[in-house]
Amino acid sequence: MSIRRSPLLSLLSIWLFGLLMLLGPTVQAFELSQVKAGFPDATRLADVEGEHPAKAVYAGDTLLGYAFETDDIAPIPAYSGRPISMLVGIDLEAHITQATILGHEEPIMLVGIPEQRLVDYADAHAPHHVNERLRVGENLDAISGATVTVIVLTETVMRSARRVAAEQGLIDDPLATPPAEVRYDVFESADWETLVGDGTIRRLHLTHGEIDEAFVGTPAEGYASGQDADSTFIDLYVTYLNAPTAGRNLLGDIVYEQLMERLDEGEHAIGVMAQGDYSFKGSGYVRGGIFDRIEASQGNTNIAFQDSDHRRIVRMAVDGAPRLTERDIFIIRDDVEFDPGEPWELGLLVRRAAGPLETEFVRFNAHYSIPERFIERFEPPVEEALWVQVWRDRTFQIAVLGAGLAVLTAIMLFQDVLVRYPRVFAPLRVGFLIYTVVFIGWYSLAQLSVVNILTFIHSLMGGFSWESFLIDPMMFILWSFVAVTLLMWGRGVFCGWLCPFGAMQELINKVARKIRVPQYELPFAVHERLWALKYIILLALFAVSLHSLGQAERYAEVEPFKTAVTMRFQREWAFLLYALGLLAISAFTHKAYCRYICPLGAGLAIPARLRLFDWLKRHRGSCGTPCQICAKECEVAAIHPDGRINANECHYCLDCQVTYHDDRRCPPMVKRRKRYEKAVRASSKNGGVETFPADAAQGSQAKLQRIPTLQEE
Repeated sequence: MSIRRSPLLSLLSIWLFGLLMLLGPTVQAFELSQVKAGFPDATRLADVEGEHPAKAVYAGDTLLGYAFETDDIAPIPAYSGRPISMLVGIDLEAHITQATILGHEEPIMLVGIPEQRLVDYADAHAPHHVNERLRVGENLDAISGATVTVIVLTETVMRSARRVAAEQGLIDDPLATPPAEVRYDVFESADWETLVGDGTIRRLHLTHGEIDEAFVGTPAEGYASGQDADSTFIDLYVTYLNAPTAGRNLLGDIVYEQLMERLDEGEHAIGVMAQGDYSFKGSGYVRGGIFDRIEASQGNTNIAFQDSDHRRIVRMAVDGAPRLTERDIFIIRDDVEFDPGEPWELGLLVRRAAGPLETEFVRFNAHYSIPERFIERFEPPVEEALWVQVWRDRTFQIAVLGAGLAVLTAIMLFQDVLVRYPRVFAPLRVGFLIYTVVFIGWYSLAQLSVVNILTFIHSLMGGFSWESFLIDPMMFILWSFVAVTLLMWGRGVFCGWLCPFGAMQELINKVARKIRVPQYELPFAVHERLWALKYIILLALFAVSLHSLGQAERYAEVEPFKTAVTMRFQREWAFLLYALGLLAISAFTHKAYCRYICPLGAGLAIPARLRLFDWLKRHRGSCGTPCQICAKECEVAAIHPDGRINANECHYCLDCQVTYHDDRRCPPMVKRRKRYEKAVRASSKNGGVETFPADAAQGSQAKLQRIPTLQEE
């Protein structure tokens, strides 16, 4: 029995399938055979503990290194908006042993650049150390046309490798919070009572009763000392002597300065002082031995003191100090990596006999935290975003692009003035088109594409991330500028000034016209119908992208941009013939591709309908009826026979505005000039004394005063 599905259910199934495709492939665990490229002797994999998932690679019982997938550790969005999935291996010396590509969706690699070039680029990361600063074009050979892709690949490999190496103890953690530093410029004169009261000196007071209670329930319970329970067992004081307020007040200026001079970089001194029946040093201590009754600890680190770490305090310089029978300094060495800003404690071990040959121990802790005013804390380092590094490395390109966009902005803002001077405006426009082709296109590889639009839409549909767009500063700046100009003037600013392939077509057509190559134009009715073709192509690409963005990017090769601009005509002959064919057609029909095929132009025209300004001037009642000069001379045929300008198709070349102000070609302006000249002749015949500039008859620069003009919009 056949089952009929409703149209709604079918559409829902298609939508769900497209959504699953957008989510991308699931990450699968790698196998031993895959790590053989980096560890030929590997015989097994084992899980390891840590925040970042990785596997230990063994040859028998010998640890060779670690392997991991970058998607789990550093999923950095690439040009496609999705990460490049890599399998990376590092040895025990933190050298990269392999960097294998597991998958990617980079459009530049899907069609255009051979996949093997990206594979070879990834392999070149071995055997670099994870702490090396690898730069594309310096340590690693760049892949022309795939700059963003290779930058992201390198950062993905190195960042994930550093994180795993740090977590497994192969390197120091680059993101660990720097230890606090003592503020040696902070000193407050104080007596003993003040230092104890504000926490500069910490106290541990134990009575015999507290000690007896601590041994209750142990074999040593019956071996109590018999002393009064309230009598002092030990009255112990601890302080951190590197802080001047503690060290100078306790030791005096001279002794404090001598102590600081003896300390090497990274070493710290603590003061331990006590009175009572129990000695924290003990009578069994001998020269060359270890102090077995005290032990400092911070975090998971325990610090034992030897005789070489010990100094006596001969005399206390602080006022009001109690009579202390033991006064000593202990040095914490630099290999401990002690942080004075973190809490620490001094453990006091109390030993009691539990029989003729047995003893029991109980530990009491004196907790210490340095007053905040004595130290300076630092913010933990933050791993710099990749896009920040890229923007810093491309300062020159950004500056030149910024200057070019500033010039274009000035042209747009002062267009009414510039078009009055064709001899200035014409070479300025040609120069800017050359700048667009050479710098924006071939040098910076910043050709915008319909792929960018599709990627942006899919990014909005699932997990938008600015980083994937900021990764290429030239593209981001151009898209930002285009977005602004779309709202202000429409799509023409990009299509007529900033599109490298469009600029190529226009320059070729200008040369063709100079050498009198015949031009062919379709009847306006046919031309108008063909405008719809590029919108159909855009919708088709979008529909395909809902099923597979990668497939849509392949079909987006209807754009010749990758061949002509990004890869500078270095492609297979089929792509090359397609791009050269379109450029050849532009010699006979101005920008035929832009007018009828370009899906990017269609994508820009849709939001451009929200533009705020219509600055292109027309002569009311004259343009189009009967005058057809601008309509016939518009090279993209964006002017209707009735004189209306179709802003969705206009490339904003401003040729019609040059004609608008030309009093030798534009009929309304010609009539205006003649009336002016007639007024001058009448004034001369009547013997008037009013004078006019000698070039008034030239029109474009004449001062048109007191002469009636036609109504203008």
